[in-house]
Amino acid sequence: MTGVLASQQISALIADGRISAQPAVISEQIQPASLDLRLGHVAYRVRASFLSGHNRSVADRLAELEMHRIDLSQGAVLEKGCVYVVPLMEQLDLPSGMQAVANAKSSTGRLDLLTRMITDGGTEFDRVPQGYKGPLYAEICPRSFSVLVRPGMRLNQIRFRDGQSILDDAALRALNADTPLVDGPAVISDGLGFSVDLKPETGTLVGYRAKPHTGVIDLDNIGGYSPAEYWEEVHSDTGRIILDPGAFYILVSREAVHIPPAYAAEMAPYLAMVGEFRVHYAGFFDPGFGHDAAGGAGSRGVLEVRCHEAPFVLEHGQIVGRLVYEKMDQVPQQLYGADLKSNYQGQGLKLSKHFHAA
Repeated sequence: MTGVLASQQISALIADGRISAQPAVISEQIQPASLDLRLGHVAYRVRASFLSGHNRSVADRLAELEMHRIDLSQGAVLEKGCVYVVPLMEQLDLPSGMQAVANAKSSTGRLDLLTRMITDGGTEFDRVPQGYKGPLYAEICPRSFSVLVRPGMRLNQIRFRDGQSILDDAALRALNADTPLVDGPAVISDGLGFSVDLKPETGTLVGYRAKPHTGVIDLDNIGGYSPAEYWEEVHSDTGRIILDPGAFYILVSREAVHIPPAYAAEMAPYLAMVGEFRVHYAGFFDPGFGHDAAGGAGSRGVLEVRCHEAPFVLEHGQIVGRLVYEKMDQVPQQLYGADLKSNYQGQGLKLSKHFHAA
């Protein structure tokens, strides 16, 4: 076995007890190349973000850093600017040689809800070492909006892989020659380059910026919020915008991206050399994303951008991120967008599913 595990293989891990949960995993959690993880019944408000570190458990660190705990069973608000740790319902008992990586789900990232997984003995966020046996936790830090959460909500997801299956640039060029991965020239360097679209085909709307003082968002309230109450529209007729320090933006990629069914991709962490901003918390792209057979015809990637210390000029076509492609171990029995209720297939510039059309 070499590659990212597909939906049917994740089901087999559950059947074998390698993934266990209380209550049991439900079928809706299983995605083409990942498993959604569910919040448990309590949140711990902590003084600061942390990693447990070698030979130490998250529970030990919580004993040191906990300020108070919150019962989520009736729903509770996680406040903007605070850090919380929530035990997840799922636990792992991975076979040797199998590792896992987690990431925020797309709706989570689009709300600027920094959500990262931590584990016992962990020295990195969102990474589960080979053969890990133990509990999983979500660290949640709402950055733009306070949110109402309940047990069972799915804010992040986990992808399992056996061995090393990332495509190097030569393999990526060969794949692109066989099955074009973008709708224009492919910029391939440590992955597939992703650039920002600041010259829309019609109008001047290029993105949205989170407003600073807004109401709470109930994460179960789909389509229930007016964009104007939470977001300012960002317009440009010059092909450039200036990012404000500390502000959070939703933008869109110039490229329409395609993930063939035998591959999965991840938005690579932004590199500091690119400039004063970070792109994308929600980094998993499933097999079939933008794929013709799954009704996609190429889908543009939504970019979640946060500017850091200095105002920064972003230009149309500027490379802001890169997609790293990996081989699937098997083609998933269900593809993104084809059989699933995928909110974002064929997307352009789009806020999270909590907001209705303006």
